Amino acid sequence: MKAEDARGLNHVFLDQEARNGLRELMLRARQPAVKTKASVRPVTAAVEIHGGGKVERLENLRKQAEGWQAAIQLGTLREKMVFATGNPDAELMLVGEAPGYNEEKEGEPFVGPAGQKLNDILRAMGVRREDVYISNLVKFRPAMPRQTTNNRKPTPEEMAACLPLVMAEISIVQPKCIIAMGGTAAEGLMGLEGTVGSMREKWHDLKGIPTRVTYHPSYLLQSGASNQVKRFLWEDMLAVMERLQMPVSEKQRAFFLPKA
Repeated sequence: MKAEDARGLNHVFLDQEARNGLRELMLRARQPAVKTKASVRPVTAAVEIHGGGKVERLENLRKQAEGWQAAIQLGTLREKMVFATGNPDAELMLVGEAPGYNEEKEGEPFVGPAGQKLNDILRAMGVRREDVYISNLVKFRPAMPRQTTNNRKPTPEEMAACLPLVMAEISIVQPKCIIAMGGTAAEGLMGLEGTVGSMREKWHDLKGIPTRVTYHPSYLLQSGASNQVKRFLWEDMLAVMERLQMPVSEKQRAFFLPKA
């Protein structure tokens, strides 16, 4: 511009094309920079089971679960890993969907109000919590913005990421029967779709192990613990008891039936 100033020129003629070009540059400059998120390749991981007895192999699996990159790299789960509890030699294995607030706090699946309901159910069956093996499909609590005690169900991606871990647990424990607690667990374990009502009252096959689907104990709390829902869940438990050739009394068979 100094040369134009020397010649006494203080205006520059711009044709329409040049004006359009400058206008485009100005509009681009006003737009906020868009940060592109680098694409994340899903981590595929294989479980390596080491050790002699079941206790040692499950401990080895627990250590793998703590740093399970297939789940961690999703960025949608919280950091604390919640593994399993119970008897590695159990004939009965129960699988829920994911740890919630109480489970994360205690570091154990099925504690808090839902856990107390489950303990009551097991007690009515004539078994202790320590007699069975209890786990969750997803090993980390699903995260939410500004999360306190609120929980959410795991996504299909979160369930798929953790599925190899629970399948490894099943292969180690080798239970005679599995109970999927709730529709989400049934979906993640066996790819079932629909309501719990459409999944229950029948036996499913999970890697050769008879599997029963029933309501999650938290559903009893949400439904106001109606006798009808209690009876539906109890009928599933009776089927499991018969499958495992456990003794069933007439009193147990009559639980939650309408009184004559």
